[in-house]
Amino acid sequence: MPRLFTGLEIPPSLAAELTLMRGGLAGARWIDPENYHITLRFIGDIDLPTAREVAQGLDEIRCEAFPVVLEGLGAFGGDKPRSIVAKVQPSPALLDLQAEQERLMRRLGLPAEPRRFVPHVTLARLRGVPGIAVADYLGHRGFLSRRFTAERFVLYSARDSVGGGPYIAEEAYPFG
Repeated sequence: MPRLFTGLEIPPSLAAELTLMRGGLAGARWIDPENYHITLRFIGDIDLPTAREVAQGLDEIRCEAFPVVLEGLGAFGGDKPRSIVAKVQPSPALLDLQAEQERLMRRLGLPAEPRRFVPHVTLARLRGVPGIAVADYLGHRGFLSRRFTAERFVLYSARDSVGGGPYIAEEAYPFG
């Protein structure tokens, strides 16, 4: 069964800039830059006939290219941080694209995504890293706002139970 999700690719020049944020935090497992992306909809482990339906349904989604803005660094997990992320501004175009994919998955009979959509690029996964160390790391890293134009979204597959890649682009869906 493939484990699938949709996402926006990060341009190589921006990925290279994000790699400059690596290091300086003991216990962080840094994501390889070729695996940076903005997840739109986690689909999960599904059978091949359903995967084909998903791929066909995604082909029906229409969207124009739109700007994506990364706006600084953050962490998820509160007092027990679990990841370092580059935060993404939730623009109307981005939110509409994500909502359209959510509606499609529901029409195909897949369960609703239980988590609220918070767009981001995961830079590192954390396990057992104290919150104070994460706060110190974030306080000493400068990452100003960056912008790129999203021109397509991608259907990715991932290995079962392996977070952070490698991810395989199974199908791309150009905008416009």
